Amino acid sequence: MPEIDPTRTAVLAVHWQHEVVSPDGLFGSLFAEQVTRHRVPSYAARIADAVRSGGGLVVYTRVAYRPGYPDLIPNTPAFALIREQRAFLEGSPKTQIIDEVAPRAGDVVVTHARLTGFFGTDLGTILRARGIENVLFTGVATNLSITGTAFEAVNHGYRILIASDACTAATDEIHQASLATLGQVGEVANVDDIVLAVT
Repeated sequence: MPEIDPTRTAVLAVHWQHEVVSPDGLFGSLFAEQVTRHRVPSYAARIADAVRSGGGLVVYTRVAYRPGYPDLIPNTPAFALIREQRAFLEGSPKTQIIDEVAPRAGDVVVTHARLTGFFGTDLGTILRARGIENVLFTGVATNLSITGTAFEAVNHGYRILIASDACTAATDEIHQASLATLGQVGEVANVDDIVLAVT
């Protein structure tokens, strides 16, 4: 793959929250087994470390809601379940990022209330302020928030890169199908190749 200027690159670490990727999280039954079996957090941490070391930016997107859920529109089964189960409340330990990929000094955390990272947030402003050109995705789920946020990134003019082994979905089949789709609008590569490209 072509060289990637790390100073113009942001890792977008999507939904590395206990509610999503831990077995006792609301959506853990969908994703925790895949995350563990494929050792996805270890690959995501390698990507983040490589980009940080090169002077790039690491941004985490997470979902959290105010008490009483005034910022939640339950127009999908997942959003309705969040409200019904009183999950993803701001301040709850389960809304925090898992230790394996926890933010470090200089990283940015963006909280959103909808499916994707740009909608209703200052993510675009943060990326523009740093002169970012390349957005590199890790996280969960490949077919949902990663794909949605990646499409938004393309519309905002960014080059997108998907770390194939630092993302996952509910099944391997869904993950692979999503990578095939994302490969039509960006680059898909494994962590080893991406680390070489940014160092």
